[in-house]
Amino acid sequence: MSLAANGSAPAGRKQQMRGFVGFANLPNQWHRRSVRKGFNFTAMVVGESGLGKSTLVNTLFNHKLYPKKEVPAPHMERPKTVAIESISADIEENGVRLKLTVVDTPGFADFVNNDESWKPIVDNIESRFDAYLEQENRVNRAKLTDNRVHACLYFIQPSGHALRPIDIEFMRRLHQKVNLIPVIAKSDTMTDEEIHLFKQRILADIAHHNIQIFYAPSYDVEDDETLAENEEIVRKIPFAVVGSDQQVDTIDGRRVRGRAYPWGVIEVDNEEHCDFVKLRQMLIRSHMEELKEHTHNVLYEKYRSEKLVAMGVTQDHSVFKEVNPAAKMAEERALHDAKLAKMENEMKLVFQQKVAEKEAKLKQSEEELYARHREMREALDKQRLELEDKKRRLESGRPLTPEKGGYAQGSKKKGFSLRN
Repeated sequence: MSLAANGSAPAGRKQQMRGFVGFANLPNQWHRRSVRKGFNFTAMVVGESGLGKSTLVNTLFNHKLYPKKEVPAPHMERPKTVAIESISADIEENGVRLKLTVVDTPGFADFVNNDESWKPIVDNIESRFDAYLEQENRVNRAKLTDNRVHACLYFIQPSGHALRPIDIEFMRRLHQKVNLIPVIAKSDTMTDEEIHLFKQRILADIAHHNIQIFYAPSYDVEDDETLAENEEIVRKIPFAVVGSDQQVDTIDGRRVRGRAYPWGVIEVDNEEHCDFVKLRQMLIRSHMEELKEHTHNVLYEKYRSEKLVAMGVTQDHSVFKEVNPAAKMAEERALHDAKLAKMENEMKLVFQQKVAEKEAKLKQSEEELYARHREMREALDKQRLELEDKKRRLESGRPLTPEKGGYAQGSKKKGFSLRN
């Protein structure tokens, strides 16, 4: 397919370049950058004592991460709570460096009362999320140390029956915080038929309790061979594994990693004997980056969002939203018009309020003037009546002020008169 005549390509359509541009080498650039920086991976192993967790980790990475453990004496006091231990190692293979951290949980499910035995593990995972969140909130974020747990191998006892209540409770508490990978430990103690039935019971319990475990993702762009391998990995979950870092001799003279029994040899790296190869392939060879990506984009983001919301931080959902420029301008114009209309309404309300206040003051002044006018008119009417009364008295020859009776009578008795 060629580009359009004007040099532009229709949106949403794949275009085949006519010449070599160079961005096809981006995977090579990423490869060089990754090899230069190195990789890091943090795995957690959970399960009760005696299920071979340390041996399996040593077998997975072909490295002596765990030293040989000594059996404690019967009189030694055992820890009363679940402990969290971290072991780190720098491993190099064909020039590629890997900083591996294994988080062990000795003491899990080893007590008579295992109530809330999962709580120290949850606290450890959340504390690692909090540490990463604190690094993201720093002013200088040039160097971020990722200590988050990228995968949790949960070891299930090879009972052959079903998941125990503690298994269900643990996975139910952690499936939203870490990539759960169920593993049937020491599967060489069971027959193939028992393993098959046990896997079905485990998957049924997981589905019944809505527990989310990690499945190897597949993509449409991958080739058929890779898709078939991913489907095979999915079919093996939960993985029935055997761990051994010891070299043993087979009947045909081969030297392999495995366990020797009177009836034969269990080969760790033989897919017909156990699922160790598929577990290693998913965990290390093919899906380590998917485990880290799912941890960062899904599990950590969910925890981070809930943490920030609980702290009162709100999210503006319009940020980073793709919009049409014309629609954006129309929206801004509508918001501007609405703002102007609001201001106009507010000004009208203020004007009406001022007019009402002025009218109330004028009405009050008018009433006061009417009252004063009425009082003055009443005073003038009273004064007019008094003047008219005085006028009548003057015309009738009577005094302006009325005489007192006693004074007039006394004057007459003494013979005084007002006339000449």
